[in-house]
Amino acid sequence: MAKIKMYVHAITLDPESNSPILILKEEGGDRTLPIWIGLLEATAIATEMEKIGFARPMTHDLAVNLLKALGVKIPKIEISDLKDNTYYALITLDHGTETYQVDARPSDAVAMALRADAEIYVDEGVIEKTAPTKTAEFVQAGEAKDKDKWREILENLDADSVKYKM
Repeated sequence: MAKIKMYVHAITLDPESNSPILILKEEGGDRTLPIWIGLLEATAIATEMEKIGFARPMTHDLAVNLLKALGVKIPKIEISDLKDNTYYALITLDHGTETYQVDARPSDAVAMALRADAEIYVDEGVIEKTAPTKTAEFVQAGEAKDKDKWREILENLDADSVKYKM
């Protein structure tokens, strides 16, 4: 099946659930792929998109730094499947002459791809399985509205505020 090259177009909020949605858009095309993700994952992606740095490495920064220190490159990630409303991703790792693929959540794969300047692909079958819904309508309407909200969240974010509460 063909692989479609995409890029991170936006992070917006689902107006019904207020859940973050990662929007991937086809390079040189009009197709988009919305993936509902968690708030922490959205923050990891958004901070990299906005080039917001922290005094200490966050989890995805650490993972990419460890791979670089070991001489491992991330040339690409792929959103590879959609089963039971769950997206699957693969991170491709190159180490010398060896290539490996590691299973990952799409949000983690994208967060790492942004940090490693890796290409983002989506399997054509995933796009075919993604039923056209009202998603495109509210994503386009929500992008302008939510851009200011995300900017405000990111501007007020500091490393001490990003913690898991147990």
